Amino acid sequence: MKNKIISFQDLIKISKLKRSRNKKIVLCHGVFDLLHIGHIKHLQEAKTFGDILIVTITPDKFVQKGPNRPAFNSQLRLEALQALECIDYVSINKWMTATDTIKLLKPHIYCKGPDYKKKENDVTKKIYDEEKAINSIKGSIKFTSDISYSSSNLLNNFFNIYTDKQKKYLKEISKKLSFKDIKKSISKLESIKVLILGETIIDKYVFCETLGKSGKEPMLALREIKTEEYYGGAVAIANHLSNFCKSINLFTIIGEKKEYQKKIIKNVARNVMLTFFYKDNSPTIVKKRFLDIINNNKILGVYEINDELININHQIKIEKQLKKLKNKVDLIIVSDYGHGFLSKKTAKTVATISNSVALNAQVNAANLGLHTINNYKNLETAVINEMELRQEMKDRNSEIKLLIKKLANKMNIKNFIITRGKNGLIYYDRIKNNYIKCPAFASDIVDKIGAGDAMLSILSLAFKAGLDKHLSLLLGSLAAAQSVESMGNSISVDKDKILKVIQNLIK
Repeated sequence: MKNKIISFQDLIKISKLKRSRNKKIVLCHGVFDLLHIGHIKHLQEAKTFGDILIVTITPDKFVQKGPNRPAFNSQLRLEALQALECIDYVSINKWMTATDTIKLLKPHIYCKGPDYKKKENDVTKKIYDEEKAINSIKGSIKFTSDISYSSSNLLNNFFNIYTDKQKKYLKEISKKLSFKDIKKSISKLESIKVLILGETIIDKYVFCETLGKSGKEPMLALREIKTEEYYGGAVAIANHLSNFCKSINLFTIIGEKKEYQKKIIKNVARNVMLTFFYKDNSPTIVKKRFLDIINNNKILGVYEINDELININHQIKIEKQLKKLKNKVDLIIVSDYGHGFLSKKTAKTVATISNSVALNAQVNAANLGLHTINNYKNLETAVINEMELRQEMKDRNSEIKLLIKKLANKMNIKNFIITRGKNGLIYYDRIKNNYIKCPAFASDIVDKIGAGDAMLSILSLAFKAGLDKHLSLLLGSLAAAQSVESMGNSISVDKDKILKVIQNLIK
């Protein structure tokens, strides 16, 4: 059998050569995770549109169809396509979409399946960019007309790519809501006016080569290779929300020298209204982590931080600014990292601004044993992890549901979420005295930093909008999954990606 699998650079040369010989080139692009009869008929019809059929596939790292996808890696997908007689060449794409591929290969026809005739059904909206790209090279887009099947539907129903808990949870949603219902529900989030309150944290990742033990001293020696800087804390929450709602206010604190202010302004989403406060005798919080560049394992953390409570004059300024927003925001999201920004008095003021307050009060290396969520009462939503719950309750052994209920009643928390890593989360509805367990949906964990912030941001919006509880928890879980699949806060939660994942999960 002819080897049809070629590199993308060679594919560019071949495409140019075929065009020079007046051959009509047709390009198809997709994931092709599970090659089925729908794909075969689509590709066979595509070949009838021209002389040469080129197929490119999405790289594994860009497949956004949910946990454990793709089911088949790129090499296996290439080999499956190579076996089809109608295909002349197959290659792996370098990008998330086919836009750049179209511009480089310059096909006469870009061919999509019948599902894409109604472009509005493409939740990622990439079809519009691809159509623009084919038009820019004076080509045309065509749609095949044969039967349509779904790889996701076949994988969901006949392959064990999801756990029993995941299947049961997704079934609970799909029997109540169609994908159209879910899209409509998520669109409700746009109109919610949000205020975010919390510290800005600069996450510096220093990637190093491990040299080994120093020759003269009992210490580990590293060679610095590169440094990456991400904008975390409250800034990350604002960026997560920017794709879901239009009106966002961010109250955050940085160091007195304002050394990061311009960078923060540059790296925050455009629909975020920033209000800065400055802490005397303090740097902007920088959490530097040293990583082994081979496997990205964290070796050491060094923090630039001043945990002292801000002075009374600054507290008064914050409270004055907060009072200006009374009755002007629908939801306040507080991410209290325990680094001295939010006093008990400020916490009480927050409760007078809106009756919808969501909280993430994080325990970390700098505040372990000192931080508490007790400063906050009457919360609509709170997210903490199991360790933080047990520390708060000073109880290592009791059954977790008992501790959840006790703390929810003590603090008057309406929606209480306890995250449990790979074991997912437990949700407690204090009003209905009801528990829901939601499994984790992350499959490729790169870095857990920021996962709680991502979950809190989307969950609190969903609860405020009155979305179905199972759907709300799934949205929060998928937001956390997106977060842990990238380094630090390098990528913000993307609404279209979440919709695409849900679309495939419930097929």
